[in-house]
Amino acid sequence: MQPSLETIELELAVLIRRVSLITTCCKFGNLDRSAYLLLHQIISHGSAGVKTLANESHLDISTISRQAAALEQKGYVYRIPDPLDGRACSFLVTDLGLKEYNNHRQARLTKIADNLEDWSEEECRMFGQLLRKYNLSIINK
Repeated sequence: MQPSLETIELELAVLIRRVSLITTCCKFGNLDRSAYLLLHQIISHGSAGVKTLANESHLDISTISRQAAALEQKGYVYRIPDPLDGRACSFLVTDLGLKEYNNHRQARLTKIADNLEDWSEEECRMFGQLLRKYNLSIINK
């Protein structure tokens, strides 16, 4: 096995542990990771139904349905009935959901900026590109 693969394997394990530790110790508000990512999808792409959200997030429909229902219960999203299919609906973010998302996002950005304060802009740019490339390689296999 290539030494670089061994380094990547170990560093990914350490990263996952440390991100979990930060998430546990430094809660950024009322959003867990799944809620944050689902709100991000809806905010970024506009209203969407459960099937579309499931496809975009590479999760099953029942998982997204539960997550969307939890967001709706908290008042972060609301349903819009589909005029063509009475059984289907789309979700839109409420003002409260947008506020919670933005607060959570700002707290995350502040923490990341603190962790990367000694990095150059070029190192940050490259790290972001490589993380995106790695994340895309996971879902494209």
